[in-house]
Amino acid sequence: MRIVLFTGKGGVGKSTVAAGTAALAARAGHRTLVLSTDAAHSLGDAFGADVGAEPTEVAERLFVQQVDAQLRFEQSWADVQGYLLSVLDVAGVDPVAAEELTVIPGAEEVLALLELRLHALSDEWDVIVVDCAPTAETLRLLALPEALGWYMQRVFPTQQRVMKALRPALSRAVGVPMPNGTVFEAIERLHGELGEVHALLAGPSASVRIVMTPEQVVLAEARRSYTSLSLFGYRVDGVVANRIFPADGADDWRARWVVAQDAVLAEVDESFAGLPIWRSEYRAVEPVGVGALAALADDLYGDDDPLVTPVGDGPFRVTRTSEGAVLHLALPFVTRTEVGLARHHDELVVSVGSYRRLLTLPAGLARLRVDRARVVDGELRVRFREPDAEPAAATPGGTR
Repeated sequence: MRIVLFTGKGGVGKSTVAAGTAALAARAGHRTLVLSTDAAHSLGDAFGADVGAEPTEVAERLFVQQVDAQLRFEQSWADVQGYLLSVLDVAGVDPVAAEELTVIPGAEEVLALLELRLHALSDEWDVIVVDCAPTAETLRLLALPEALGWYMQRVFPTQQRVMKALRPALSRAVGVPMPNGTVFEAIERLHGELGEVHALLAGPSASVRIVMTPEQVVLAEARRSYTSLSLFGYRVDGVVANRIFPADGADDWRARWVVAQDAVLAEVDESFAGLPIWRSEYRAVEPVGVGALAALADDLYGDDDPLVTPVGDGPFRVTRTSEGAVLHLALPFVTRTEVGLARHHDELVVSVGSYRRLLTLPAGLARLRVDRARVVDGELRVRFREPDAEPAAATPGGTR
């Protein structure tokens, strides 16, 4: 099964490009689902069809679903929310306000991704196209499973045992109910499901496609997205430069836009060298409906296969050396001064700007010590050696 996620800054046309790609997949004979995890659903508008919370067939072999995040929220968070409501009730909080307070910001977008897991497990689809939330929200939700991992592995089991043993005493002492087993089970289940989503999306059959318009602000965000997605282990397989003004027959106003866009597009070619860069011109009318969307995607991809499986090792790999091993992590556009690196037991903590990734090292690396780290050609390389090996001499380009 092939999974393609589309993301980008709000308003760049990612829903249209995602819908067109799905239309091509269905036309090629694949059982295709295009799924929106964006709270501001627009797939129904793109297809010109009524689309609901269940897969809706809009053409032969083509189904569309706009995830009912509220339903998934109730299914996955009900036990935890019920406990939080009981605590707020004891504290005298108004029931309506309490219900609002128990909804974690961003939870709906995260839980919408659980729908993707269910579809992947169902074996009903050959292709799943995901219309993601705008870039910042996508990065936050894709990073969540790994961010929760440390807490779930180290703190949660101890906390669960303490609560089980001391629940009656703590309830009397603090005057509020303590969480019971079903609350902990719900949290464990949610974490496990999100971990499966992460493994699915970081796997060899999944990739992310960045959609952008040829504007400097949008290009800057696209570059940051490429770096951050690579940091968290997600493979970017191409960039779509959308809404390009055609040069033919342009009046003075549009001619200035053509010149400005050409300058940005030259930077796009330099920024994403090595990746496919597909270009889509502004169309005379808005593409609505399966036929118009398929025509847009035809022009966009040309002779390229829009569903080709990415090749290579992805942004994260480990190579063995005679002295130990080297961990490679792609960090495009990053210099050594922007990277923070720390070792904590069997974890490697990598920071780039406001984003931080905790890499749990496999047993073969965990027993080794970090000998040296460098950023070379947009790639972080961390060398590991045997604990008793001689340390490497300091070299330019090392990170801290």
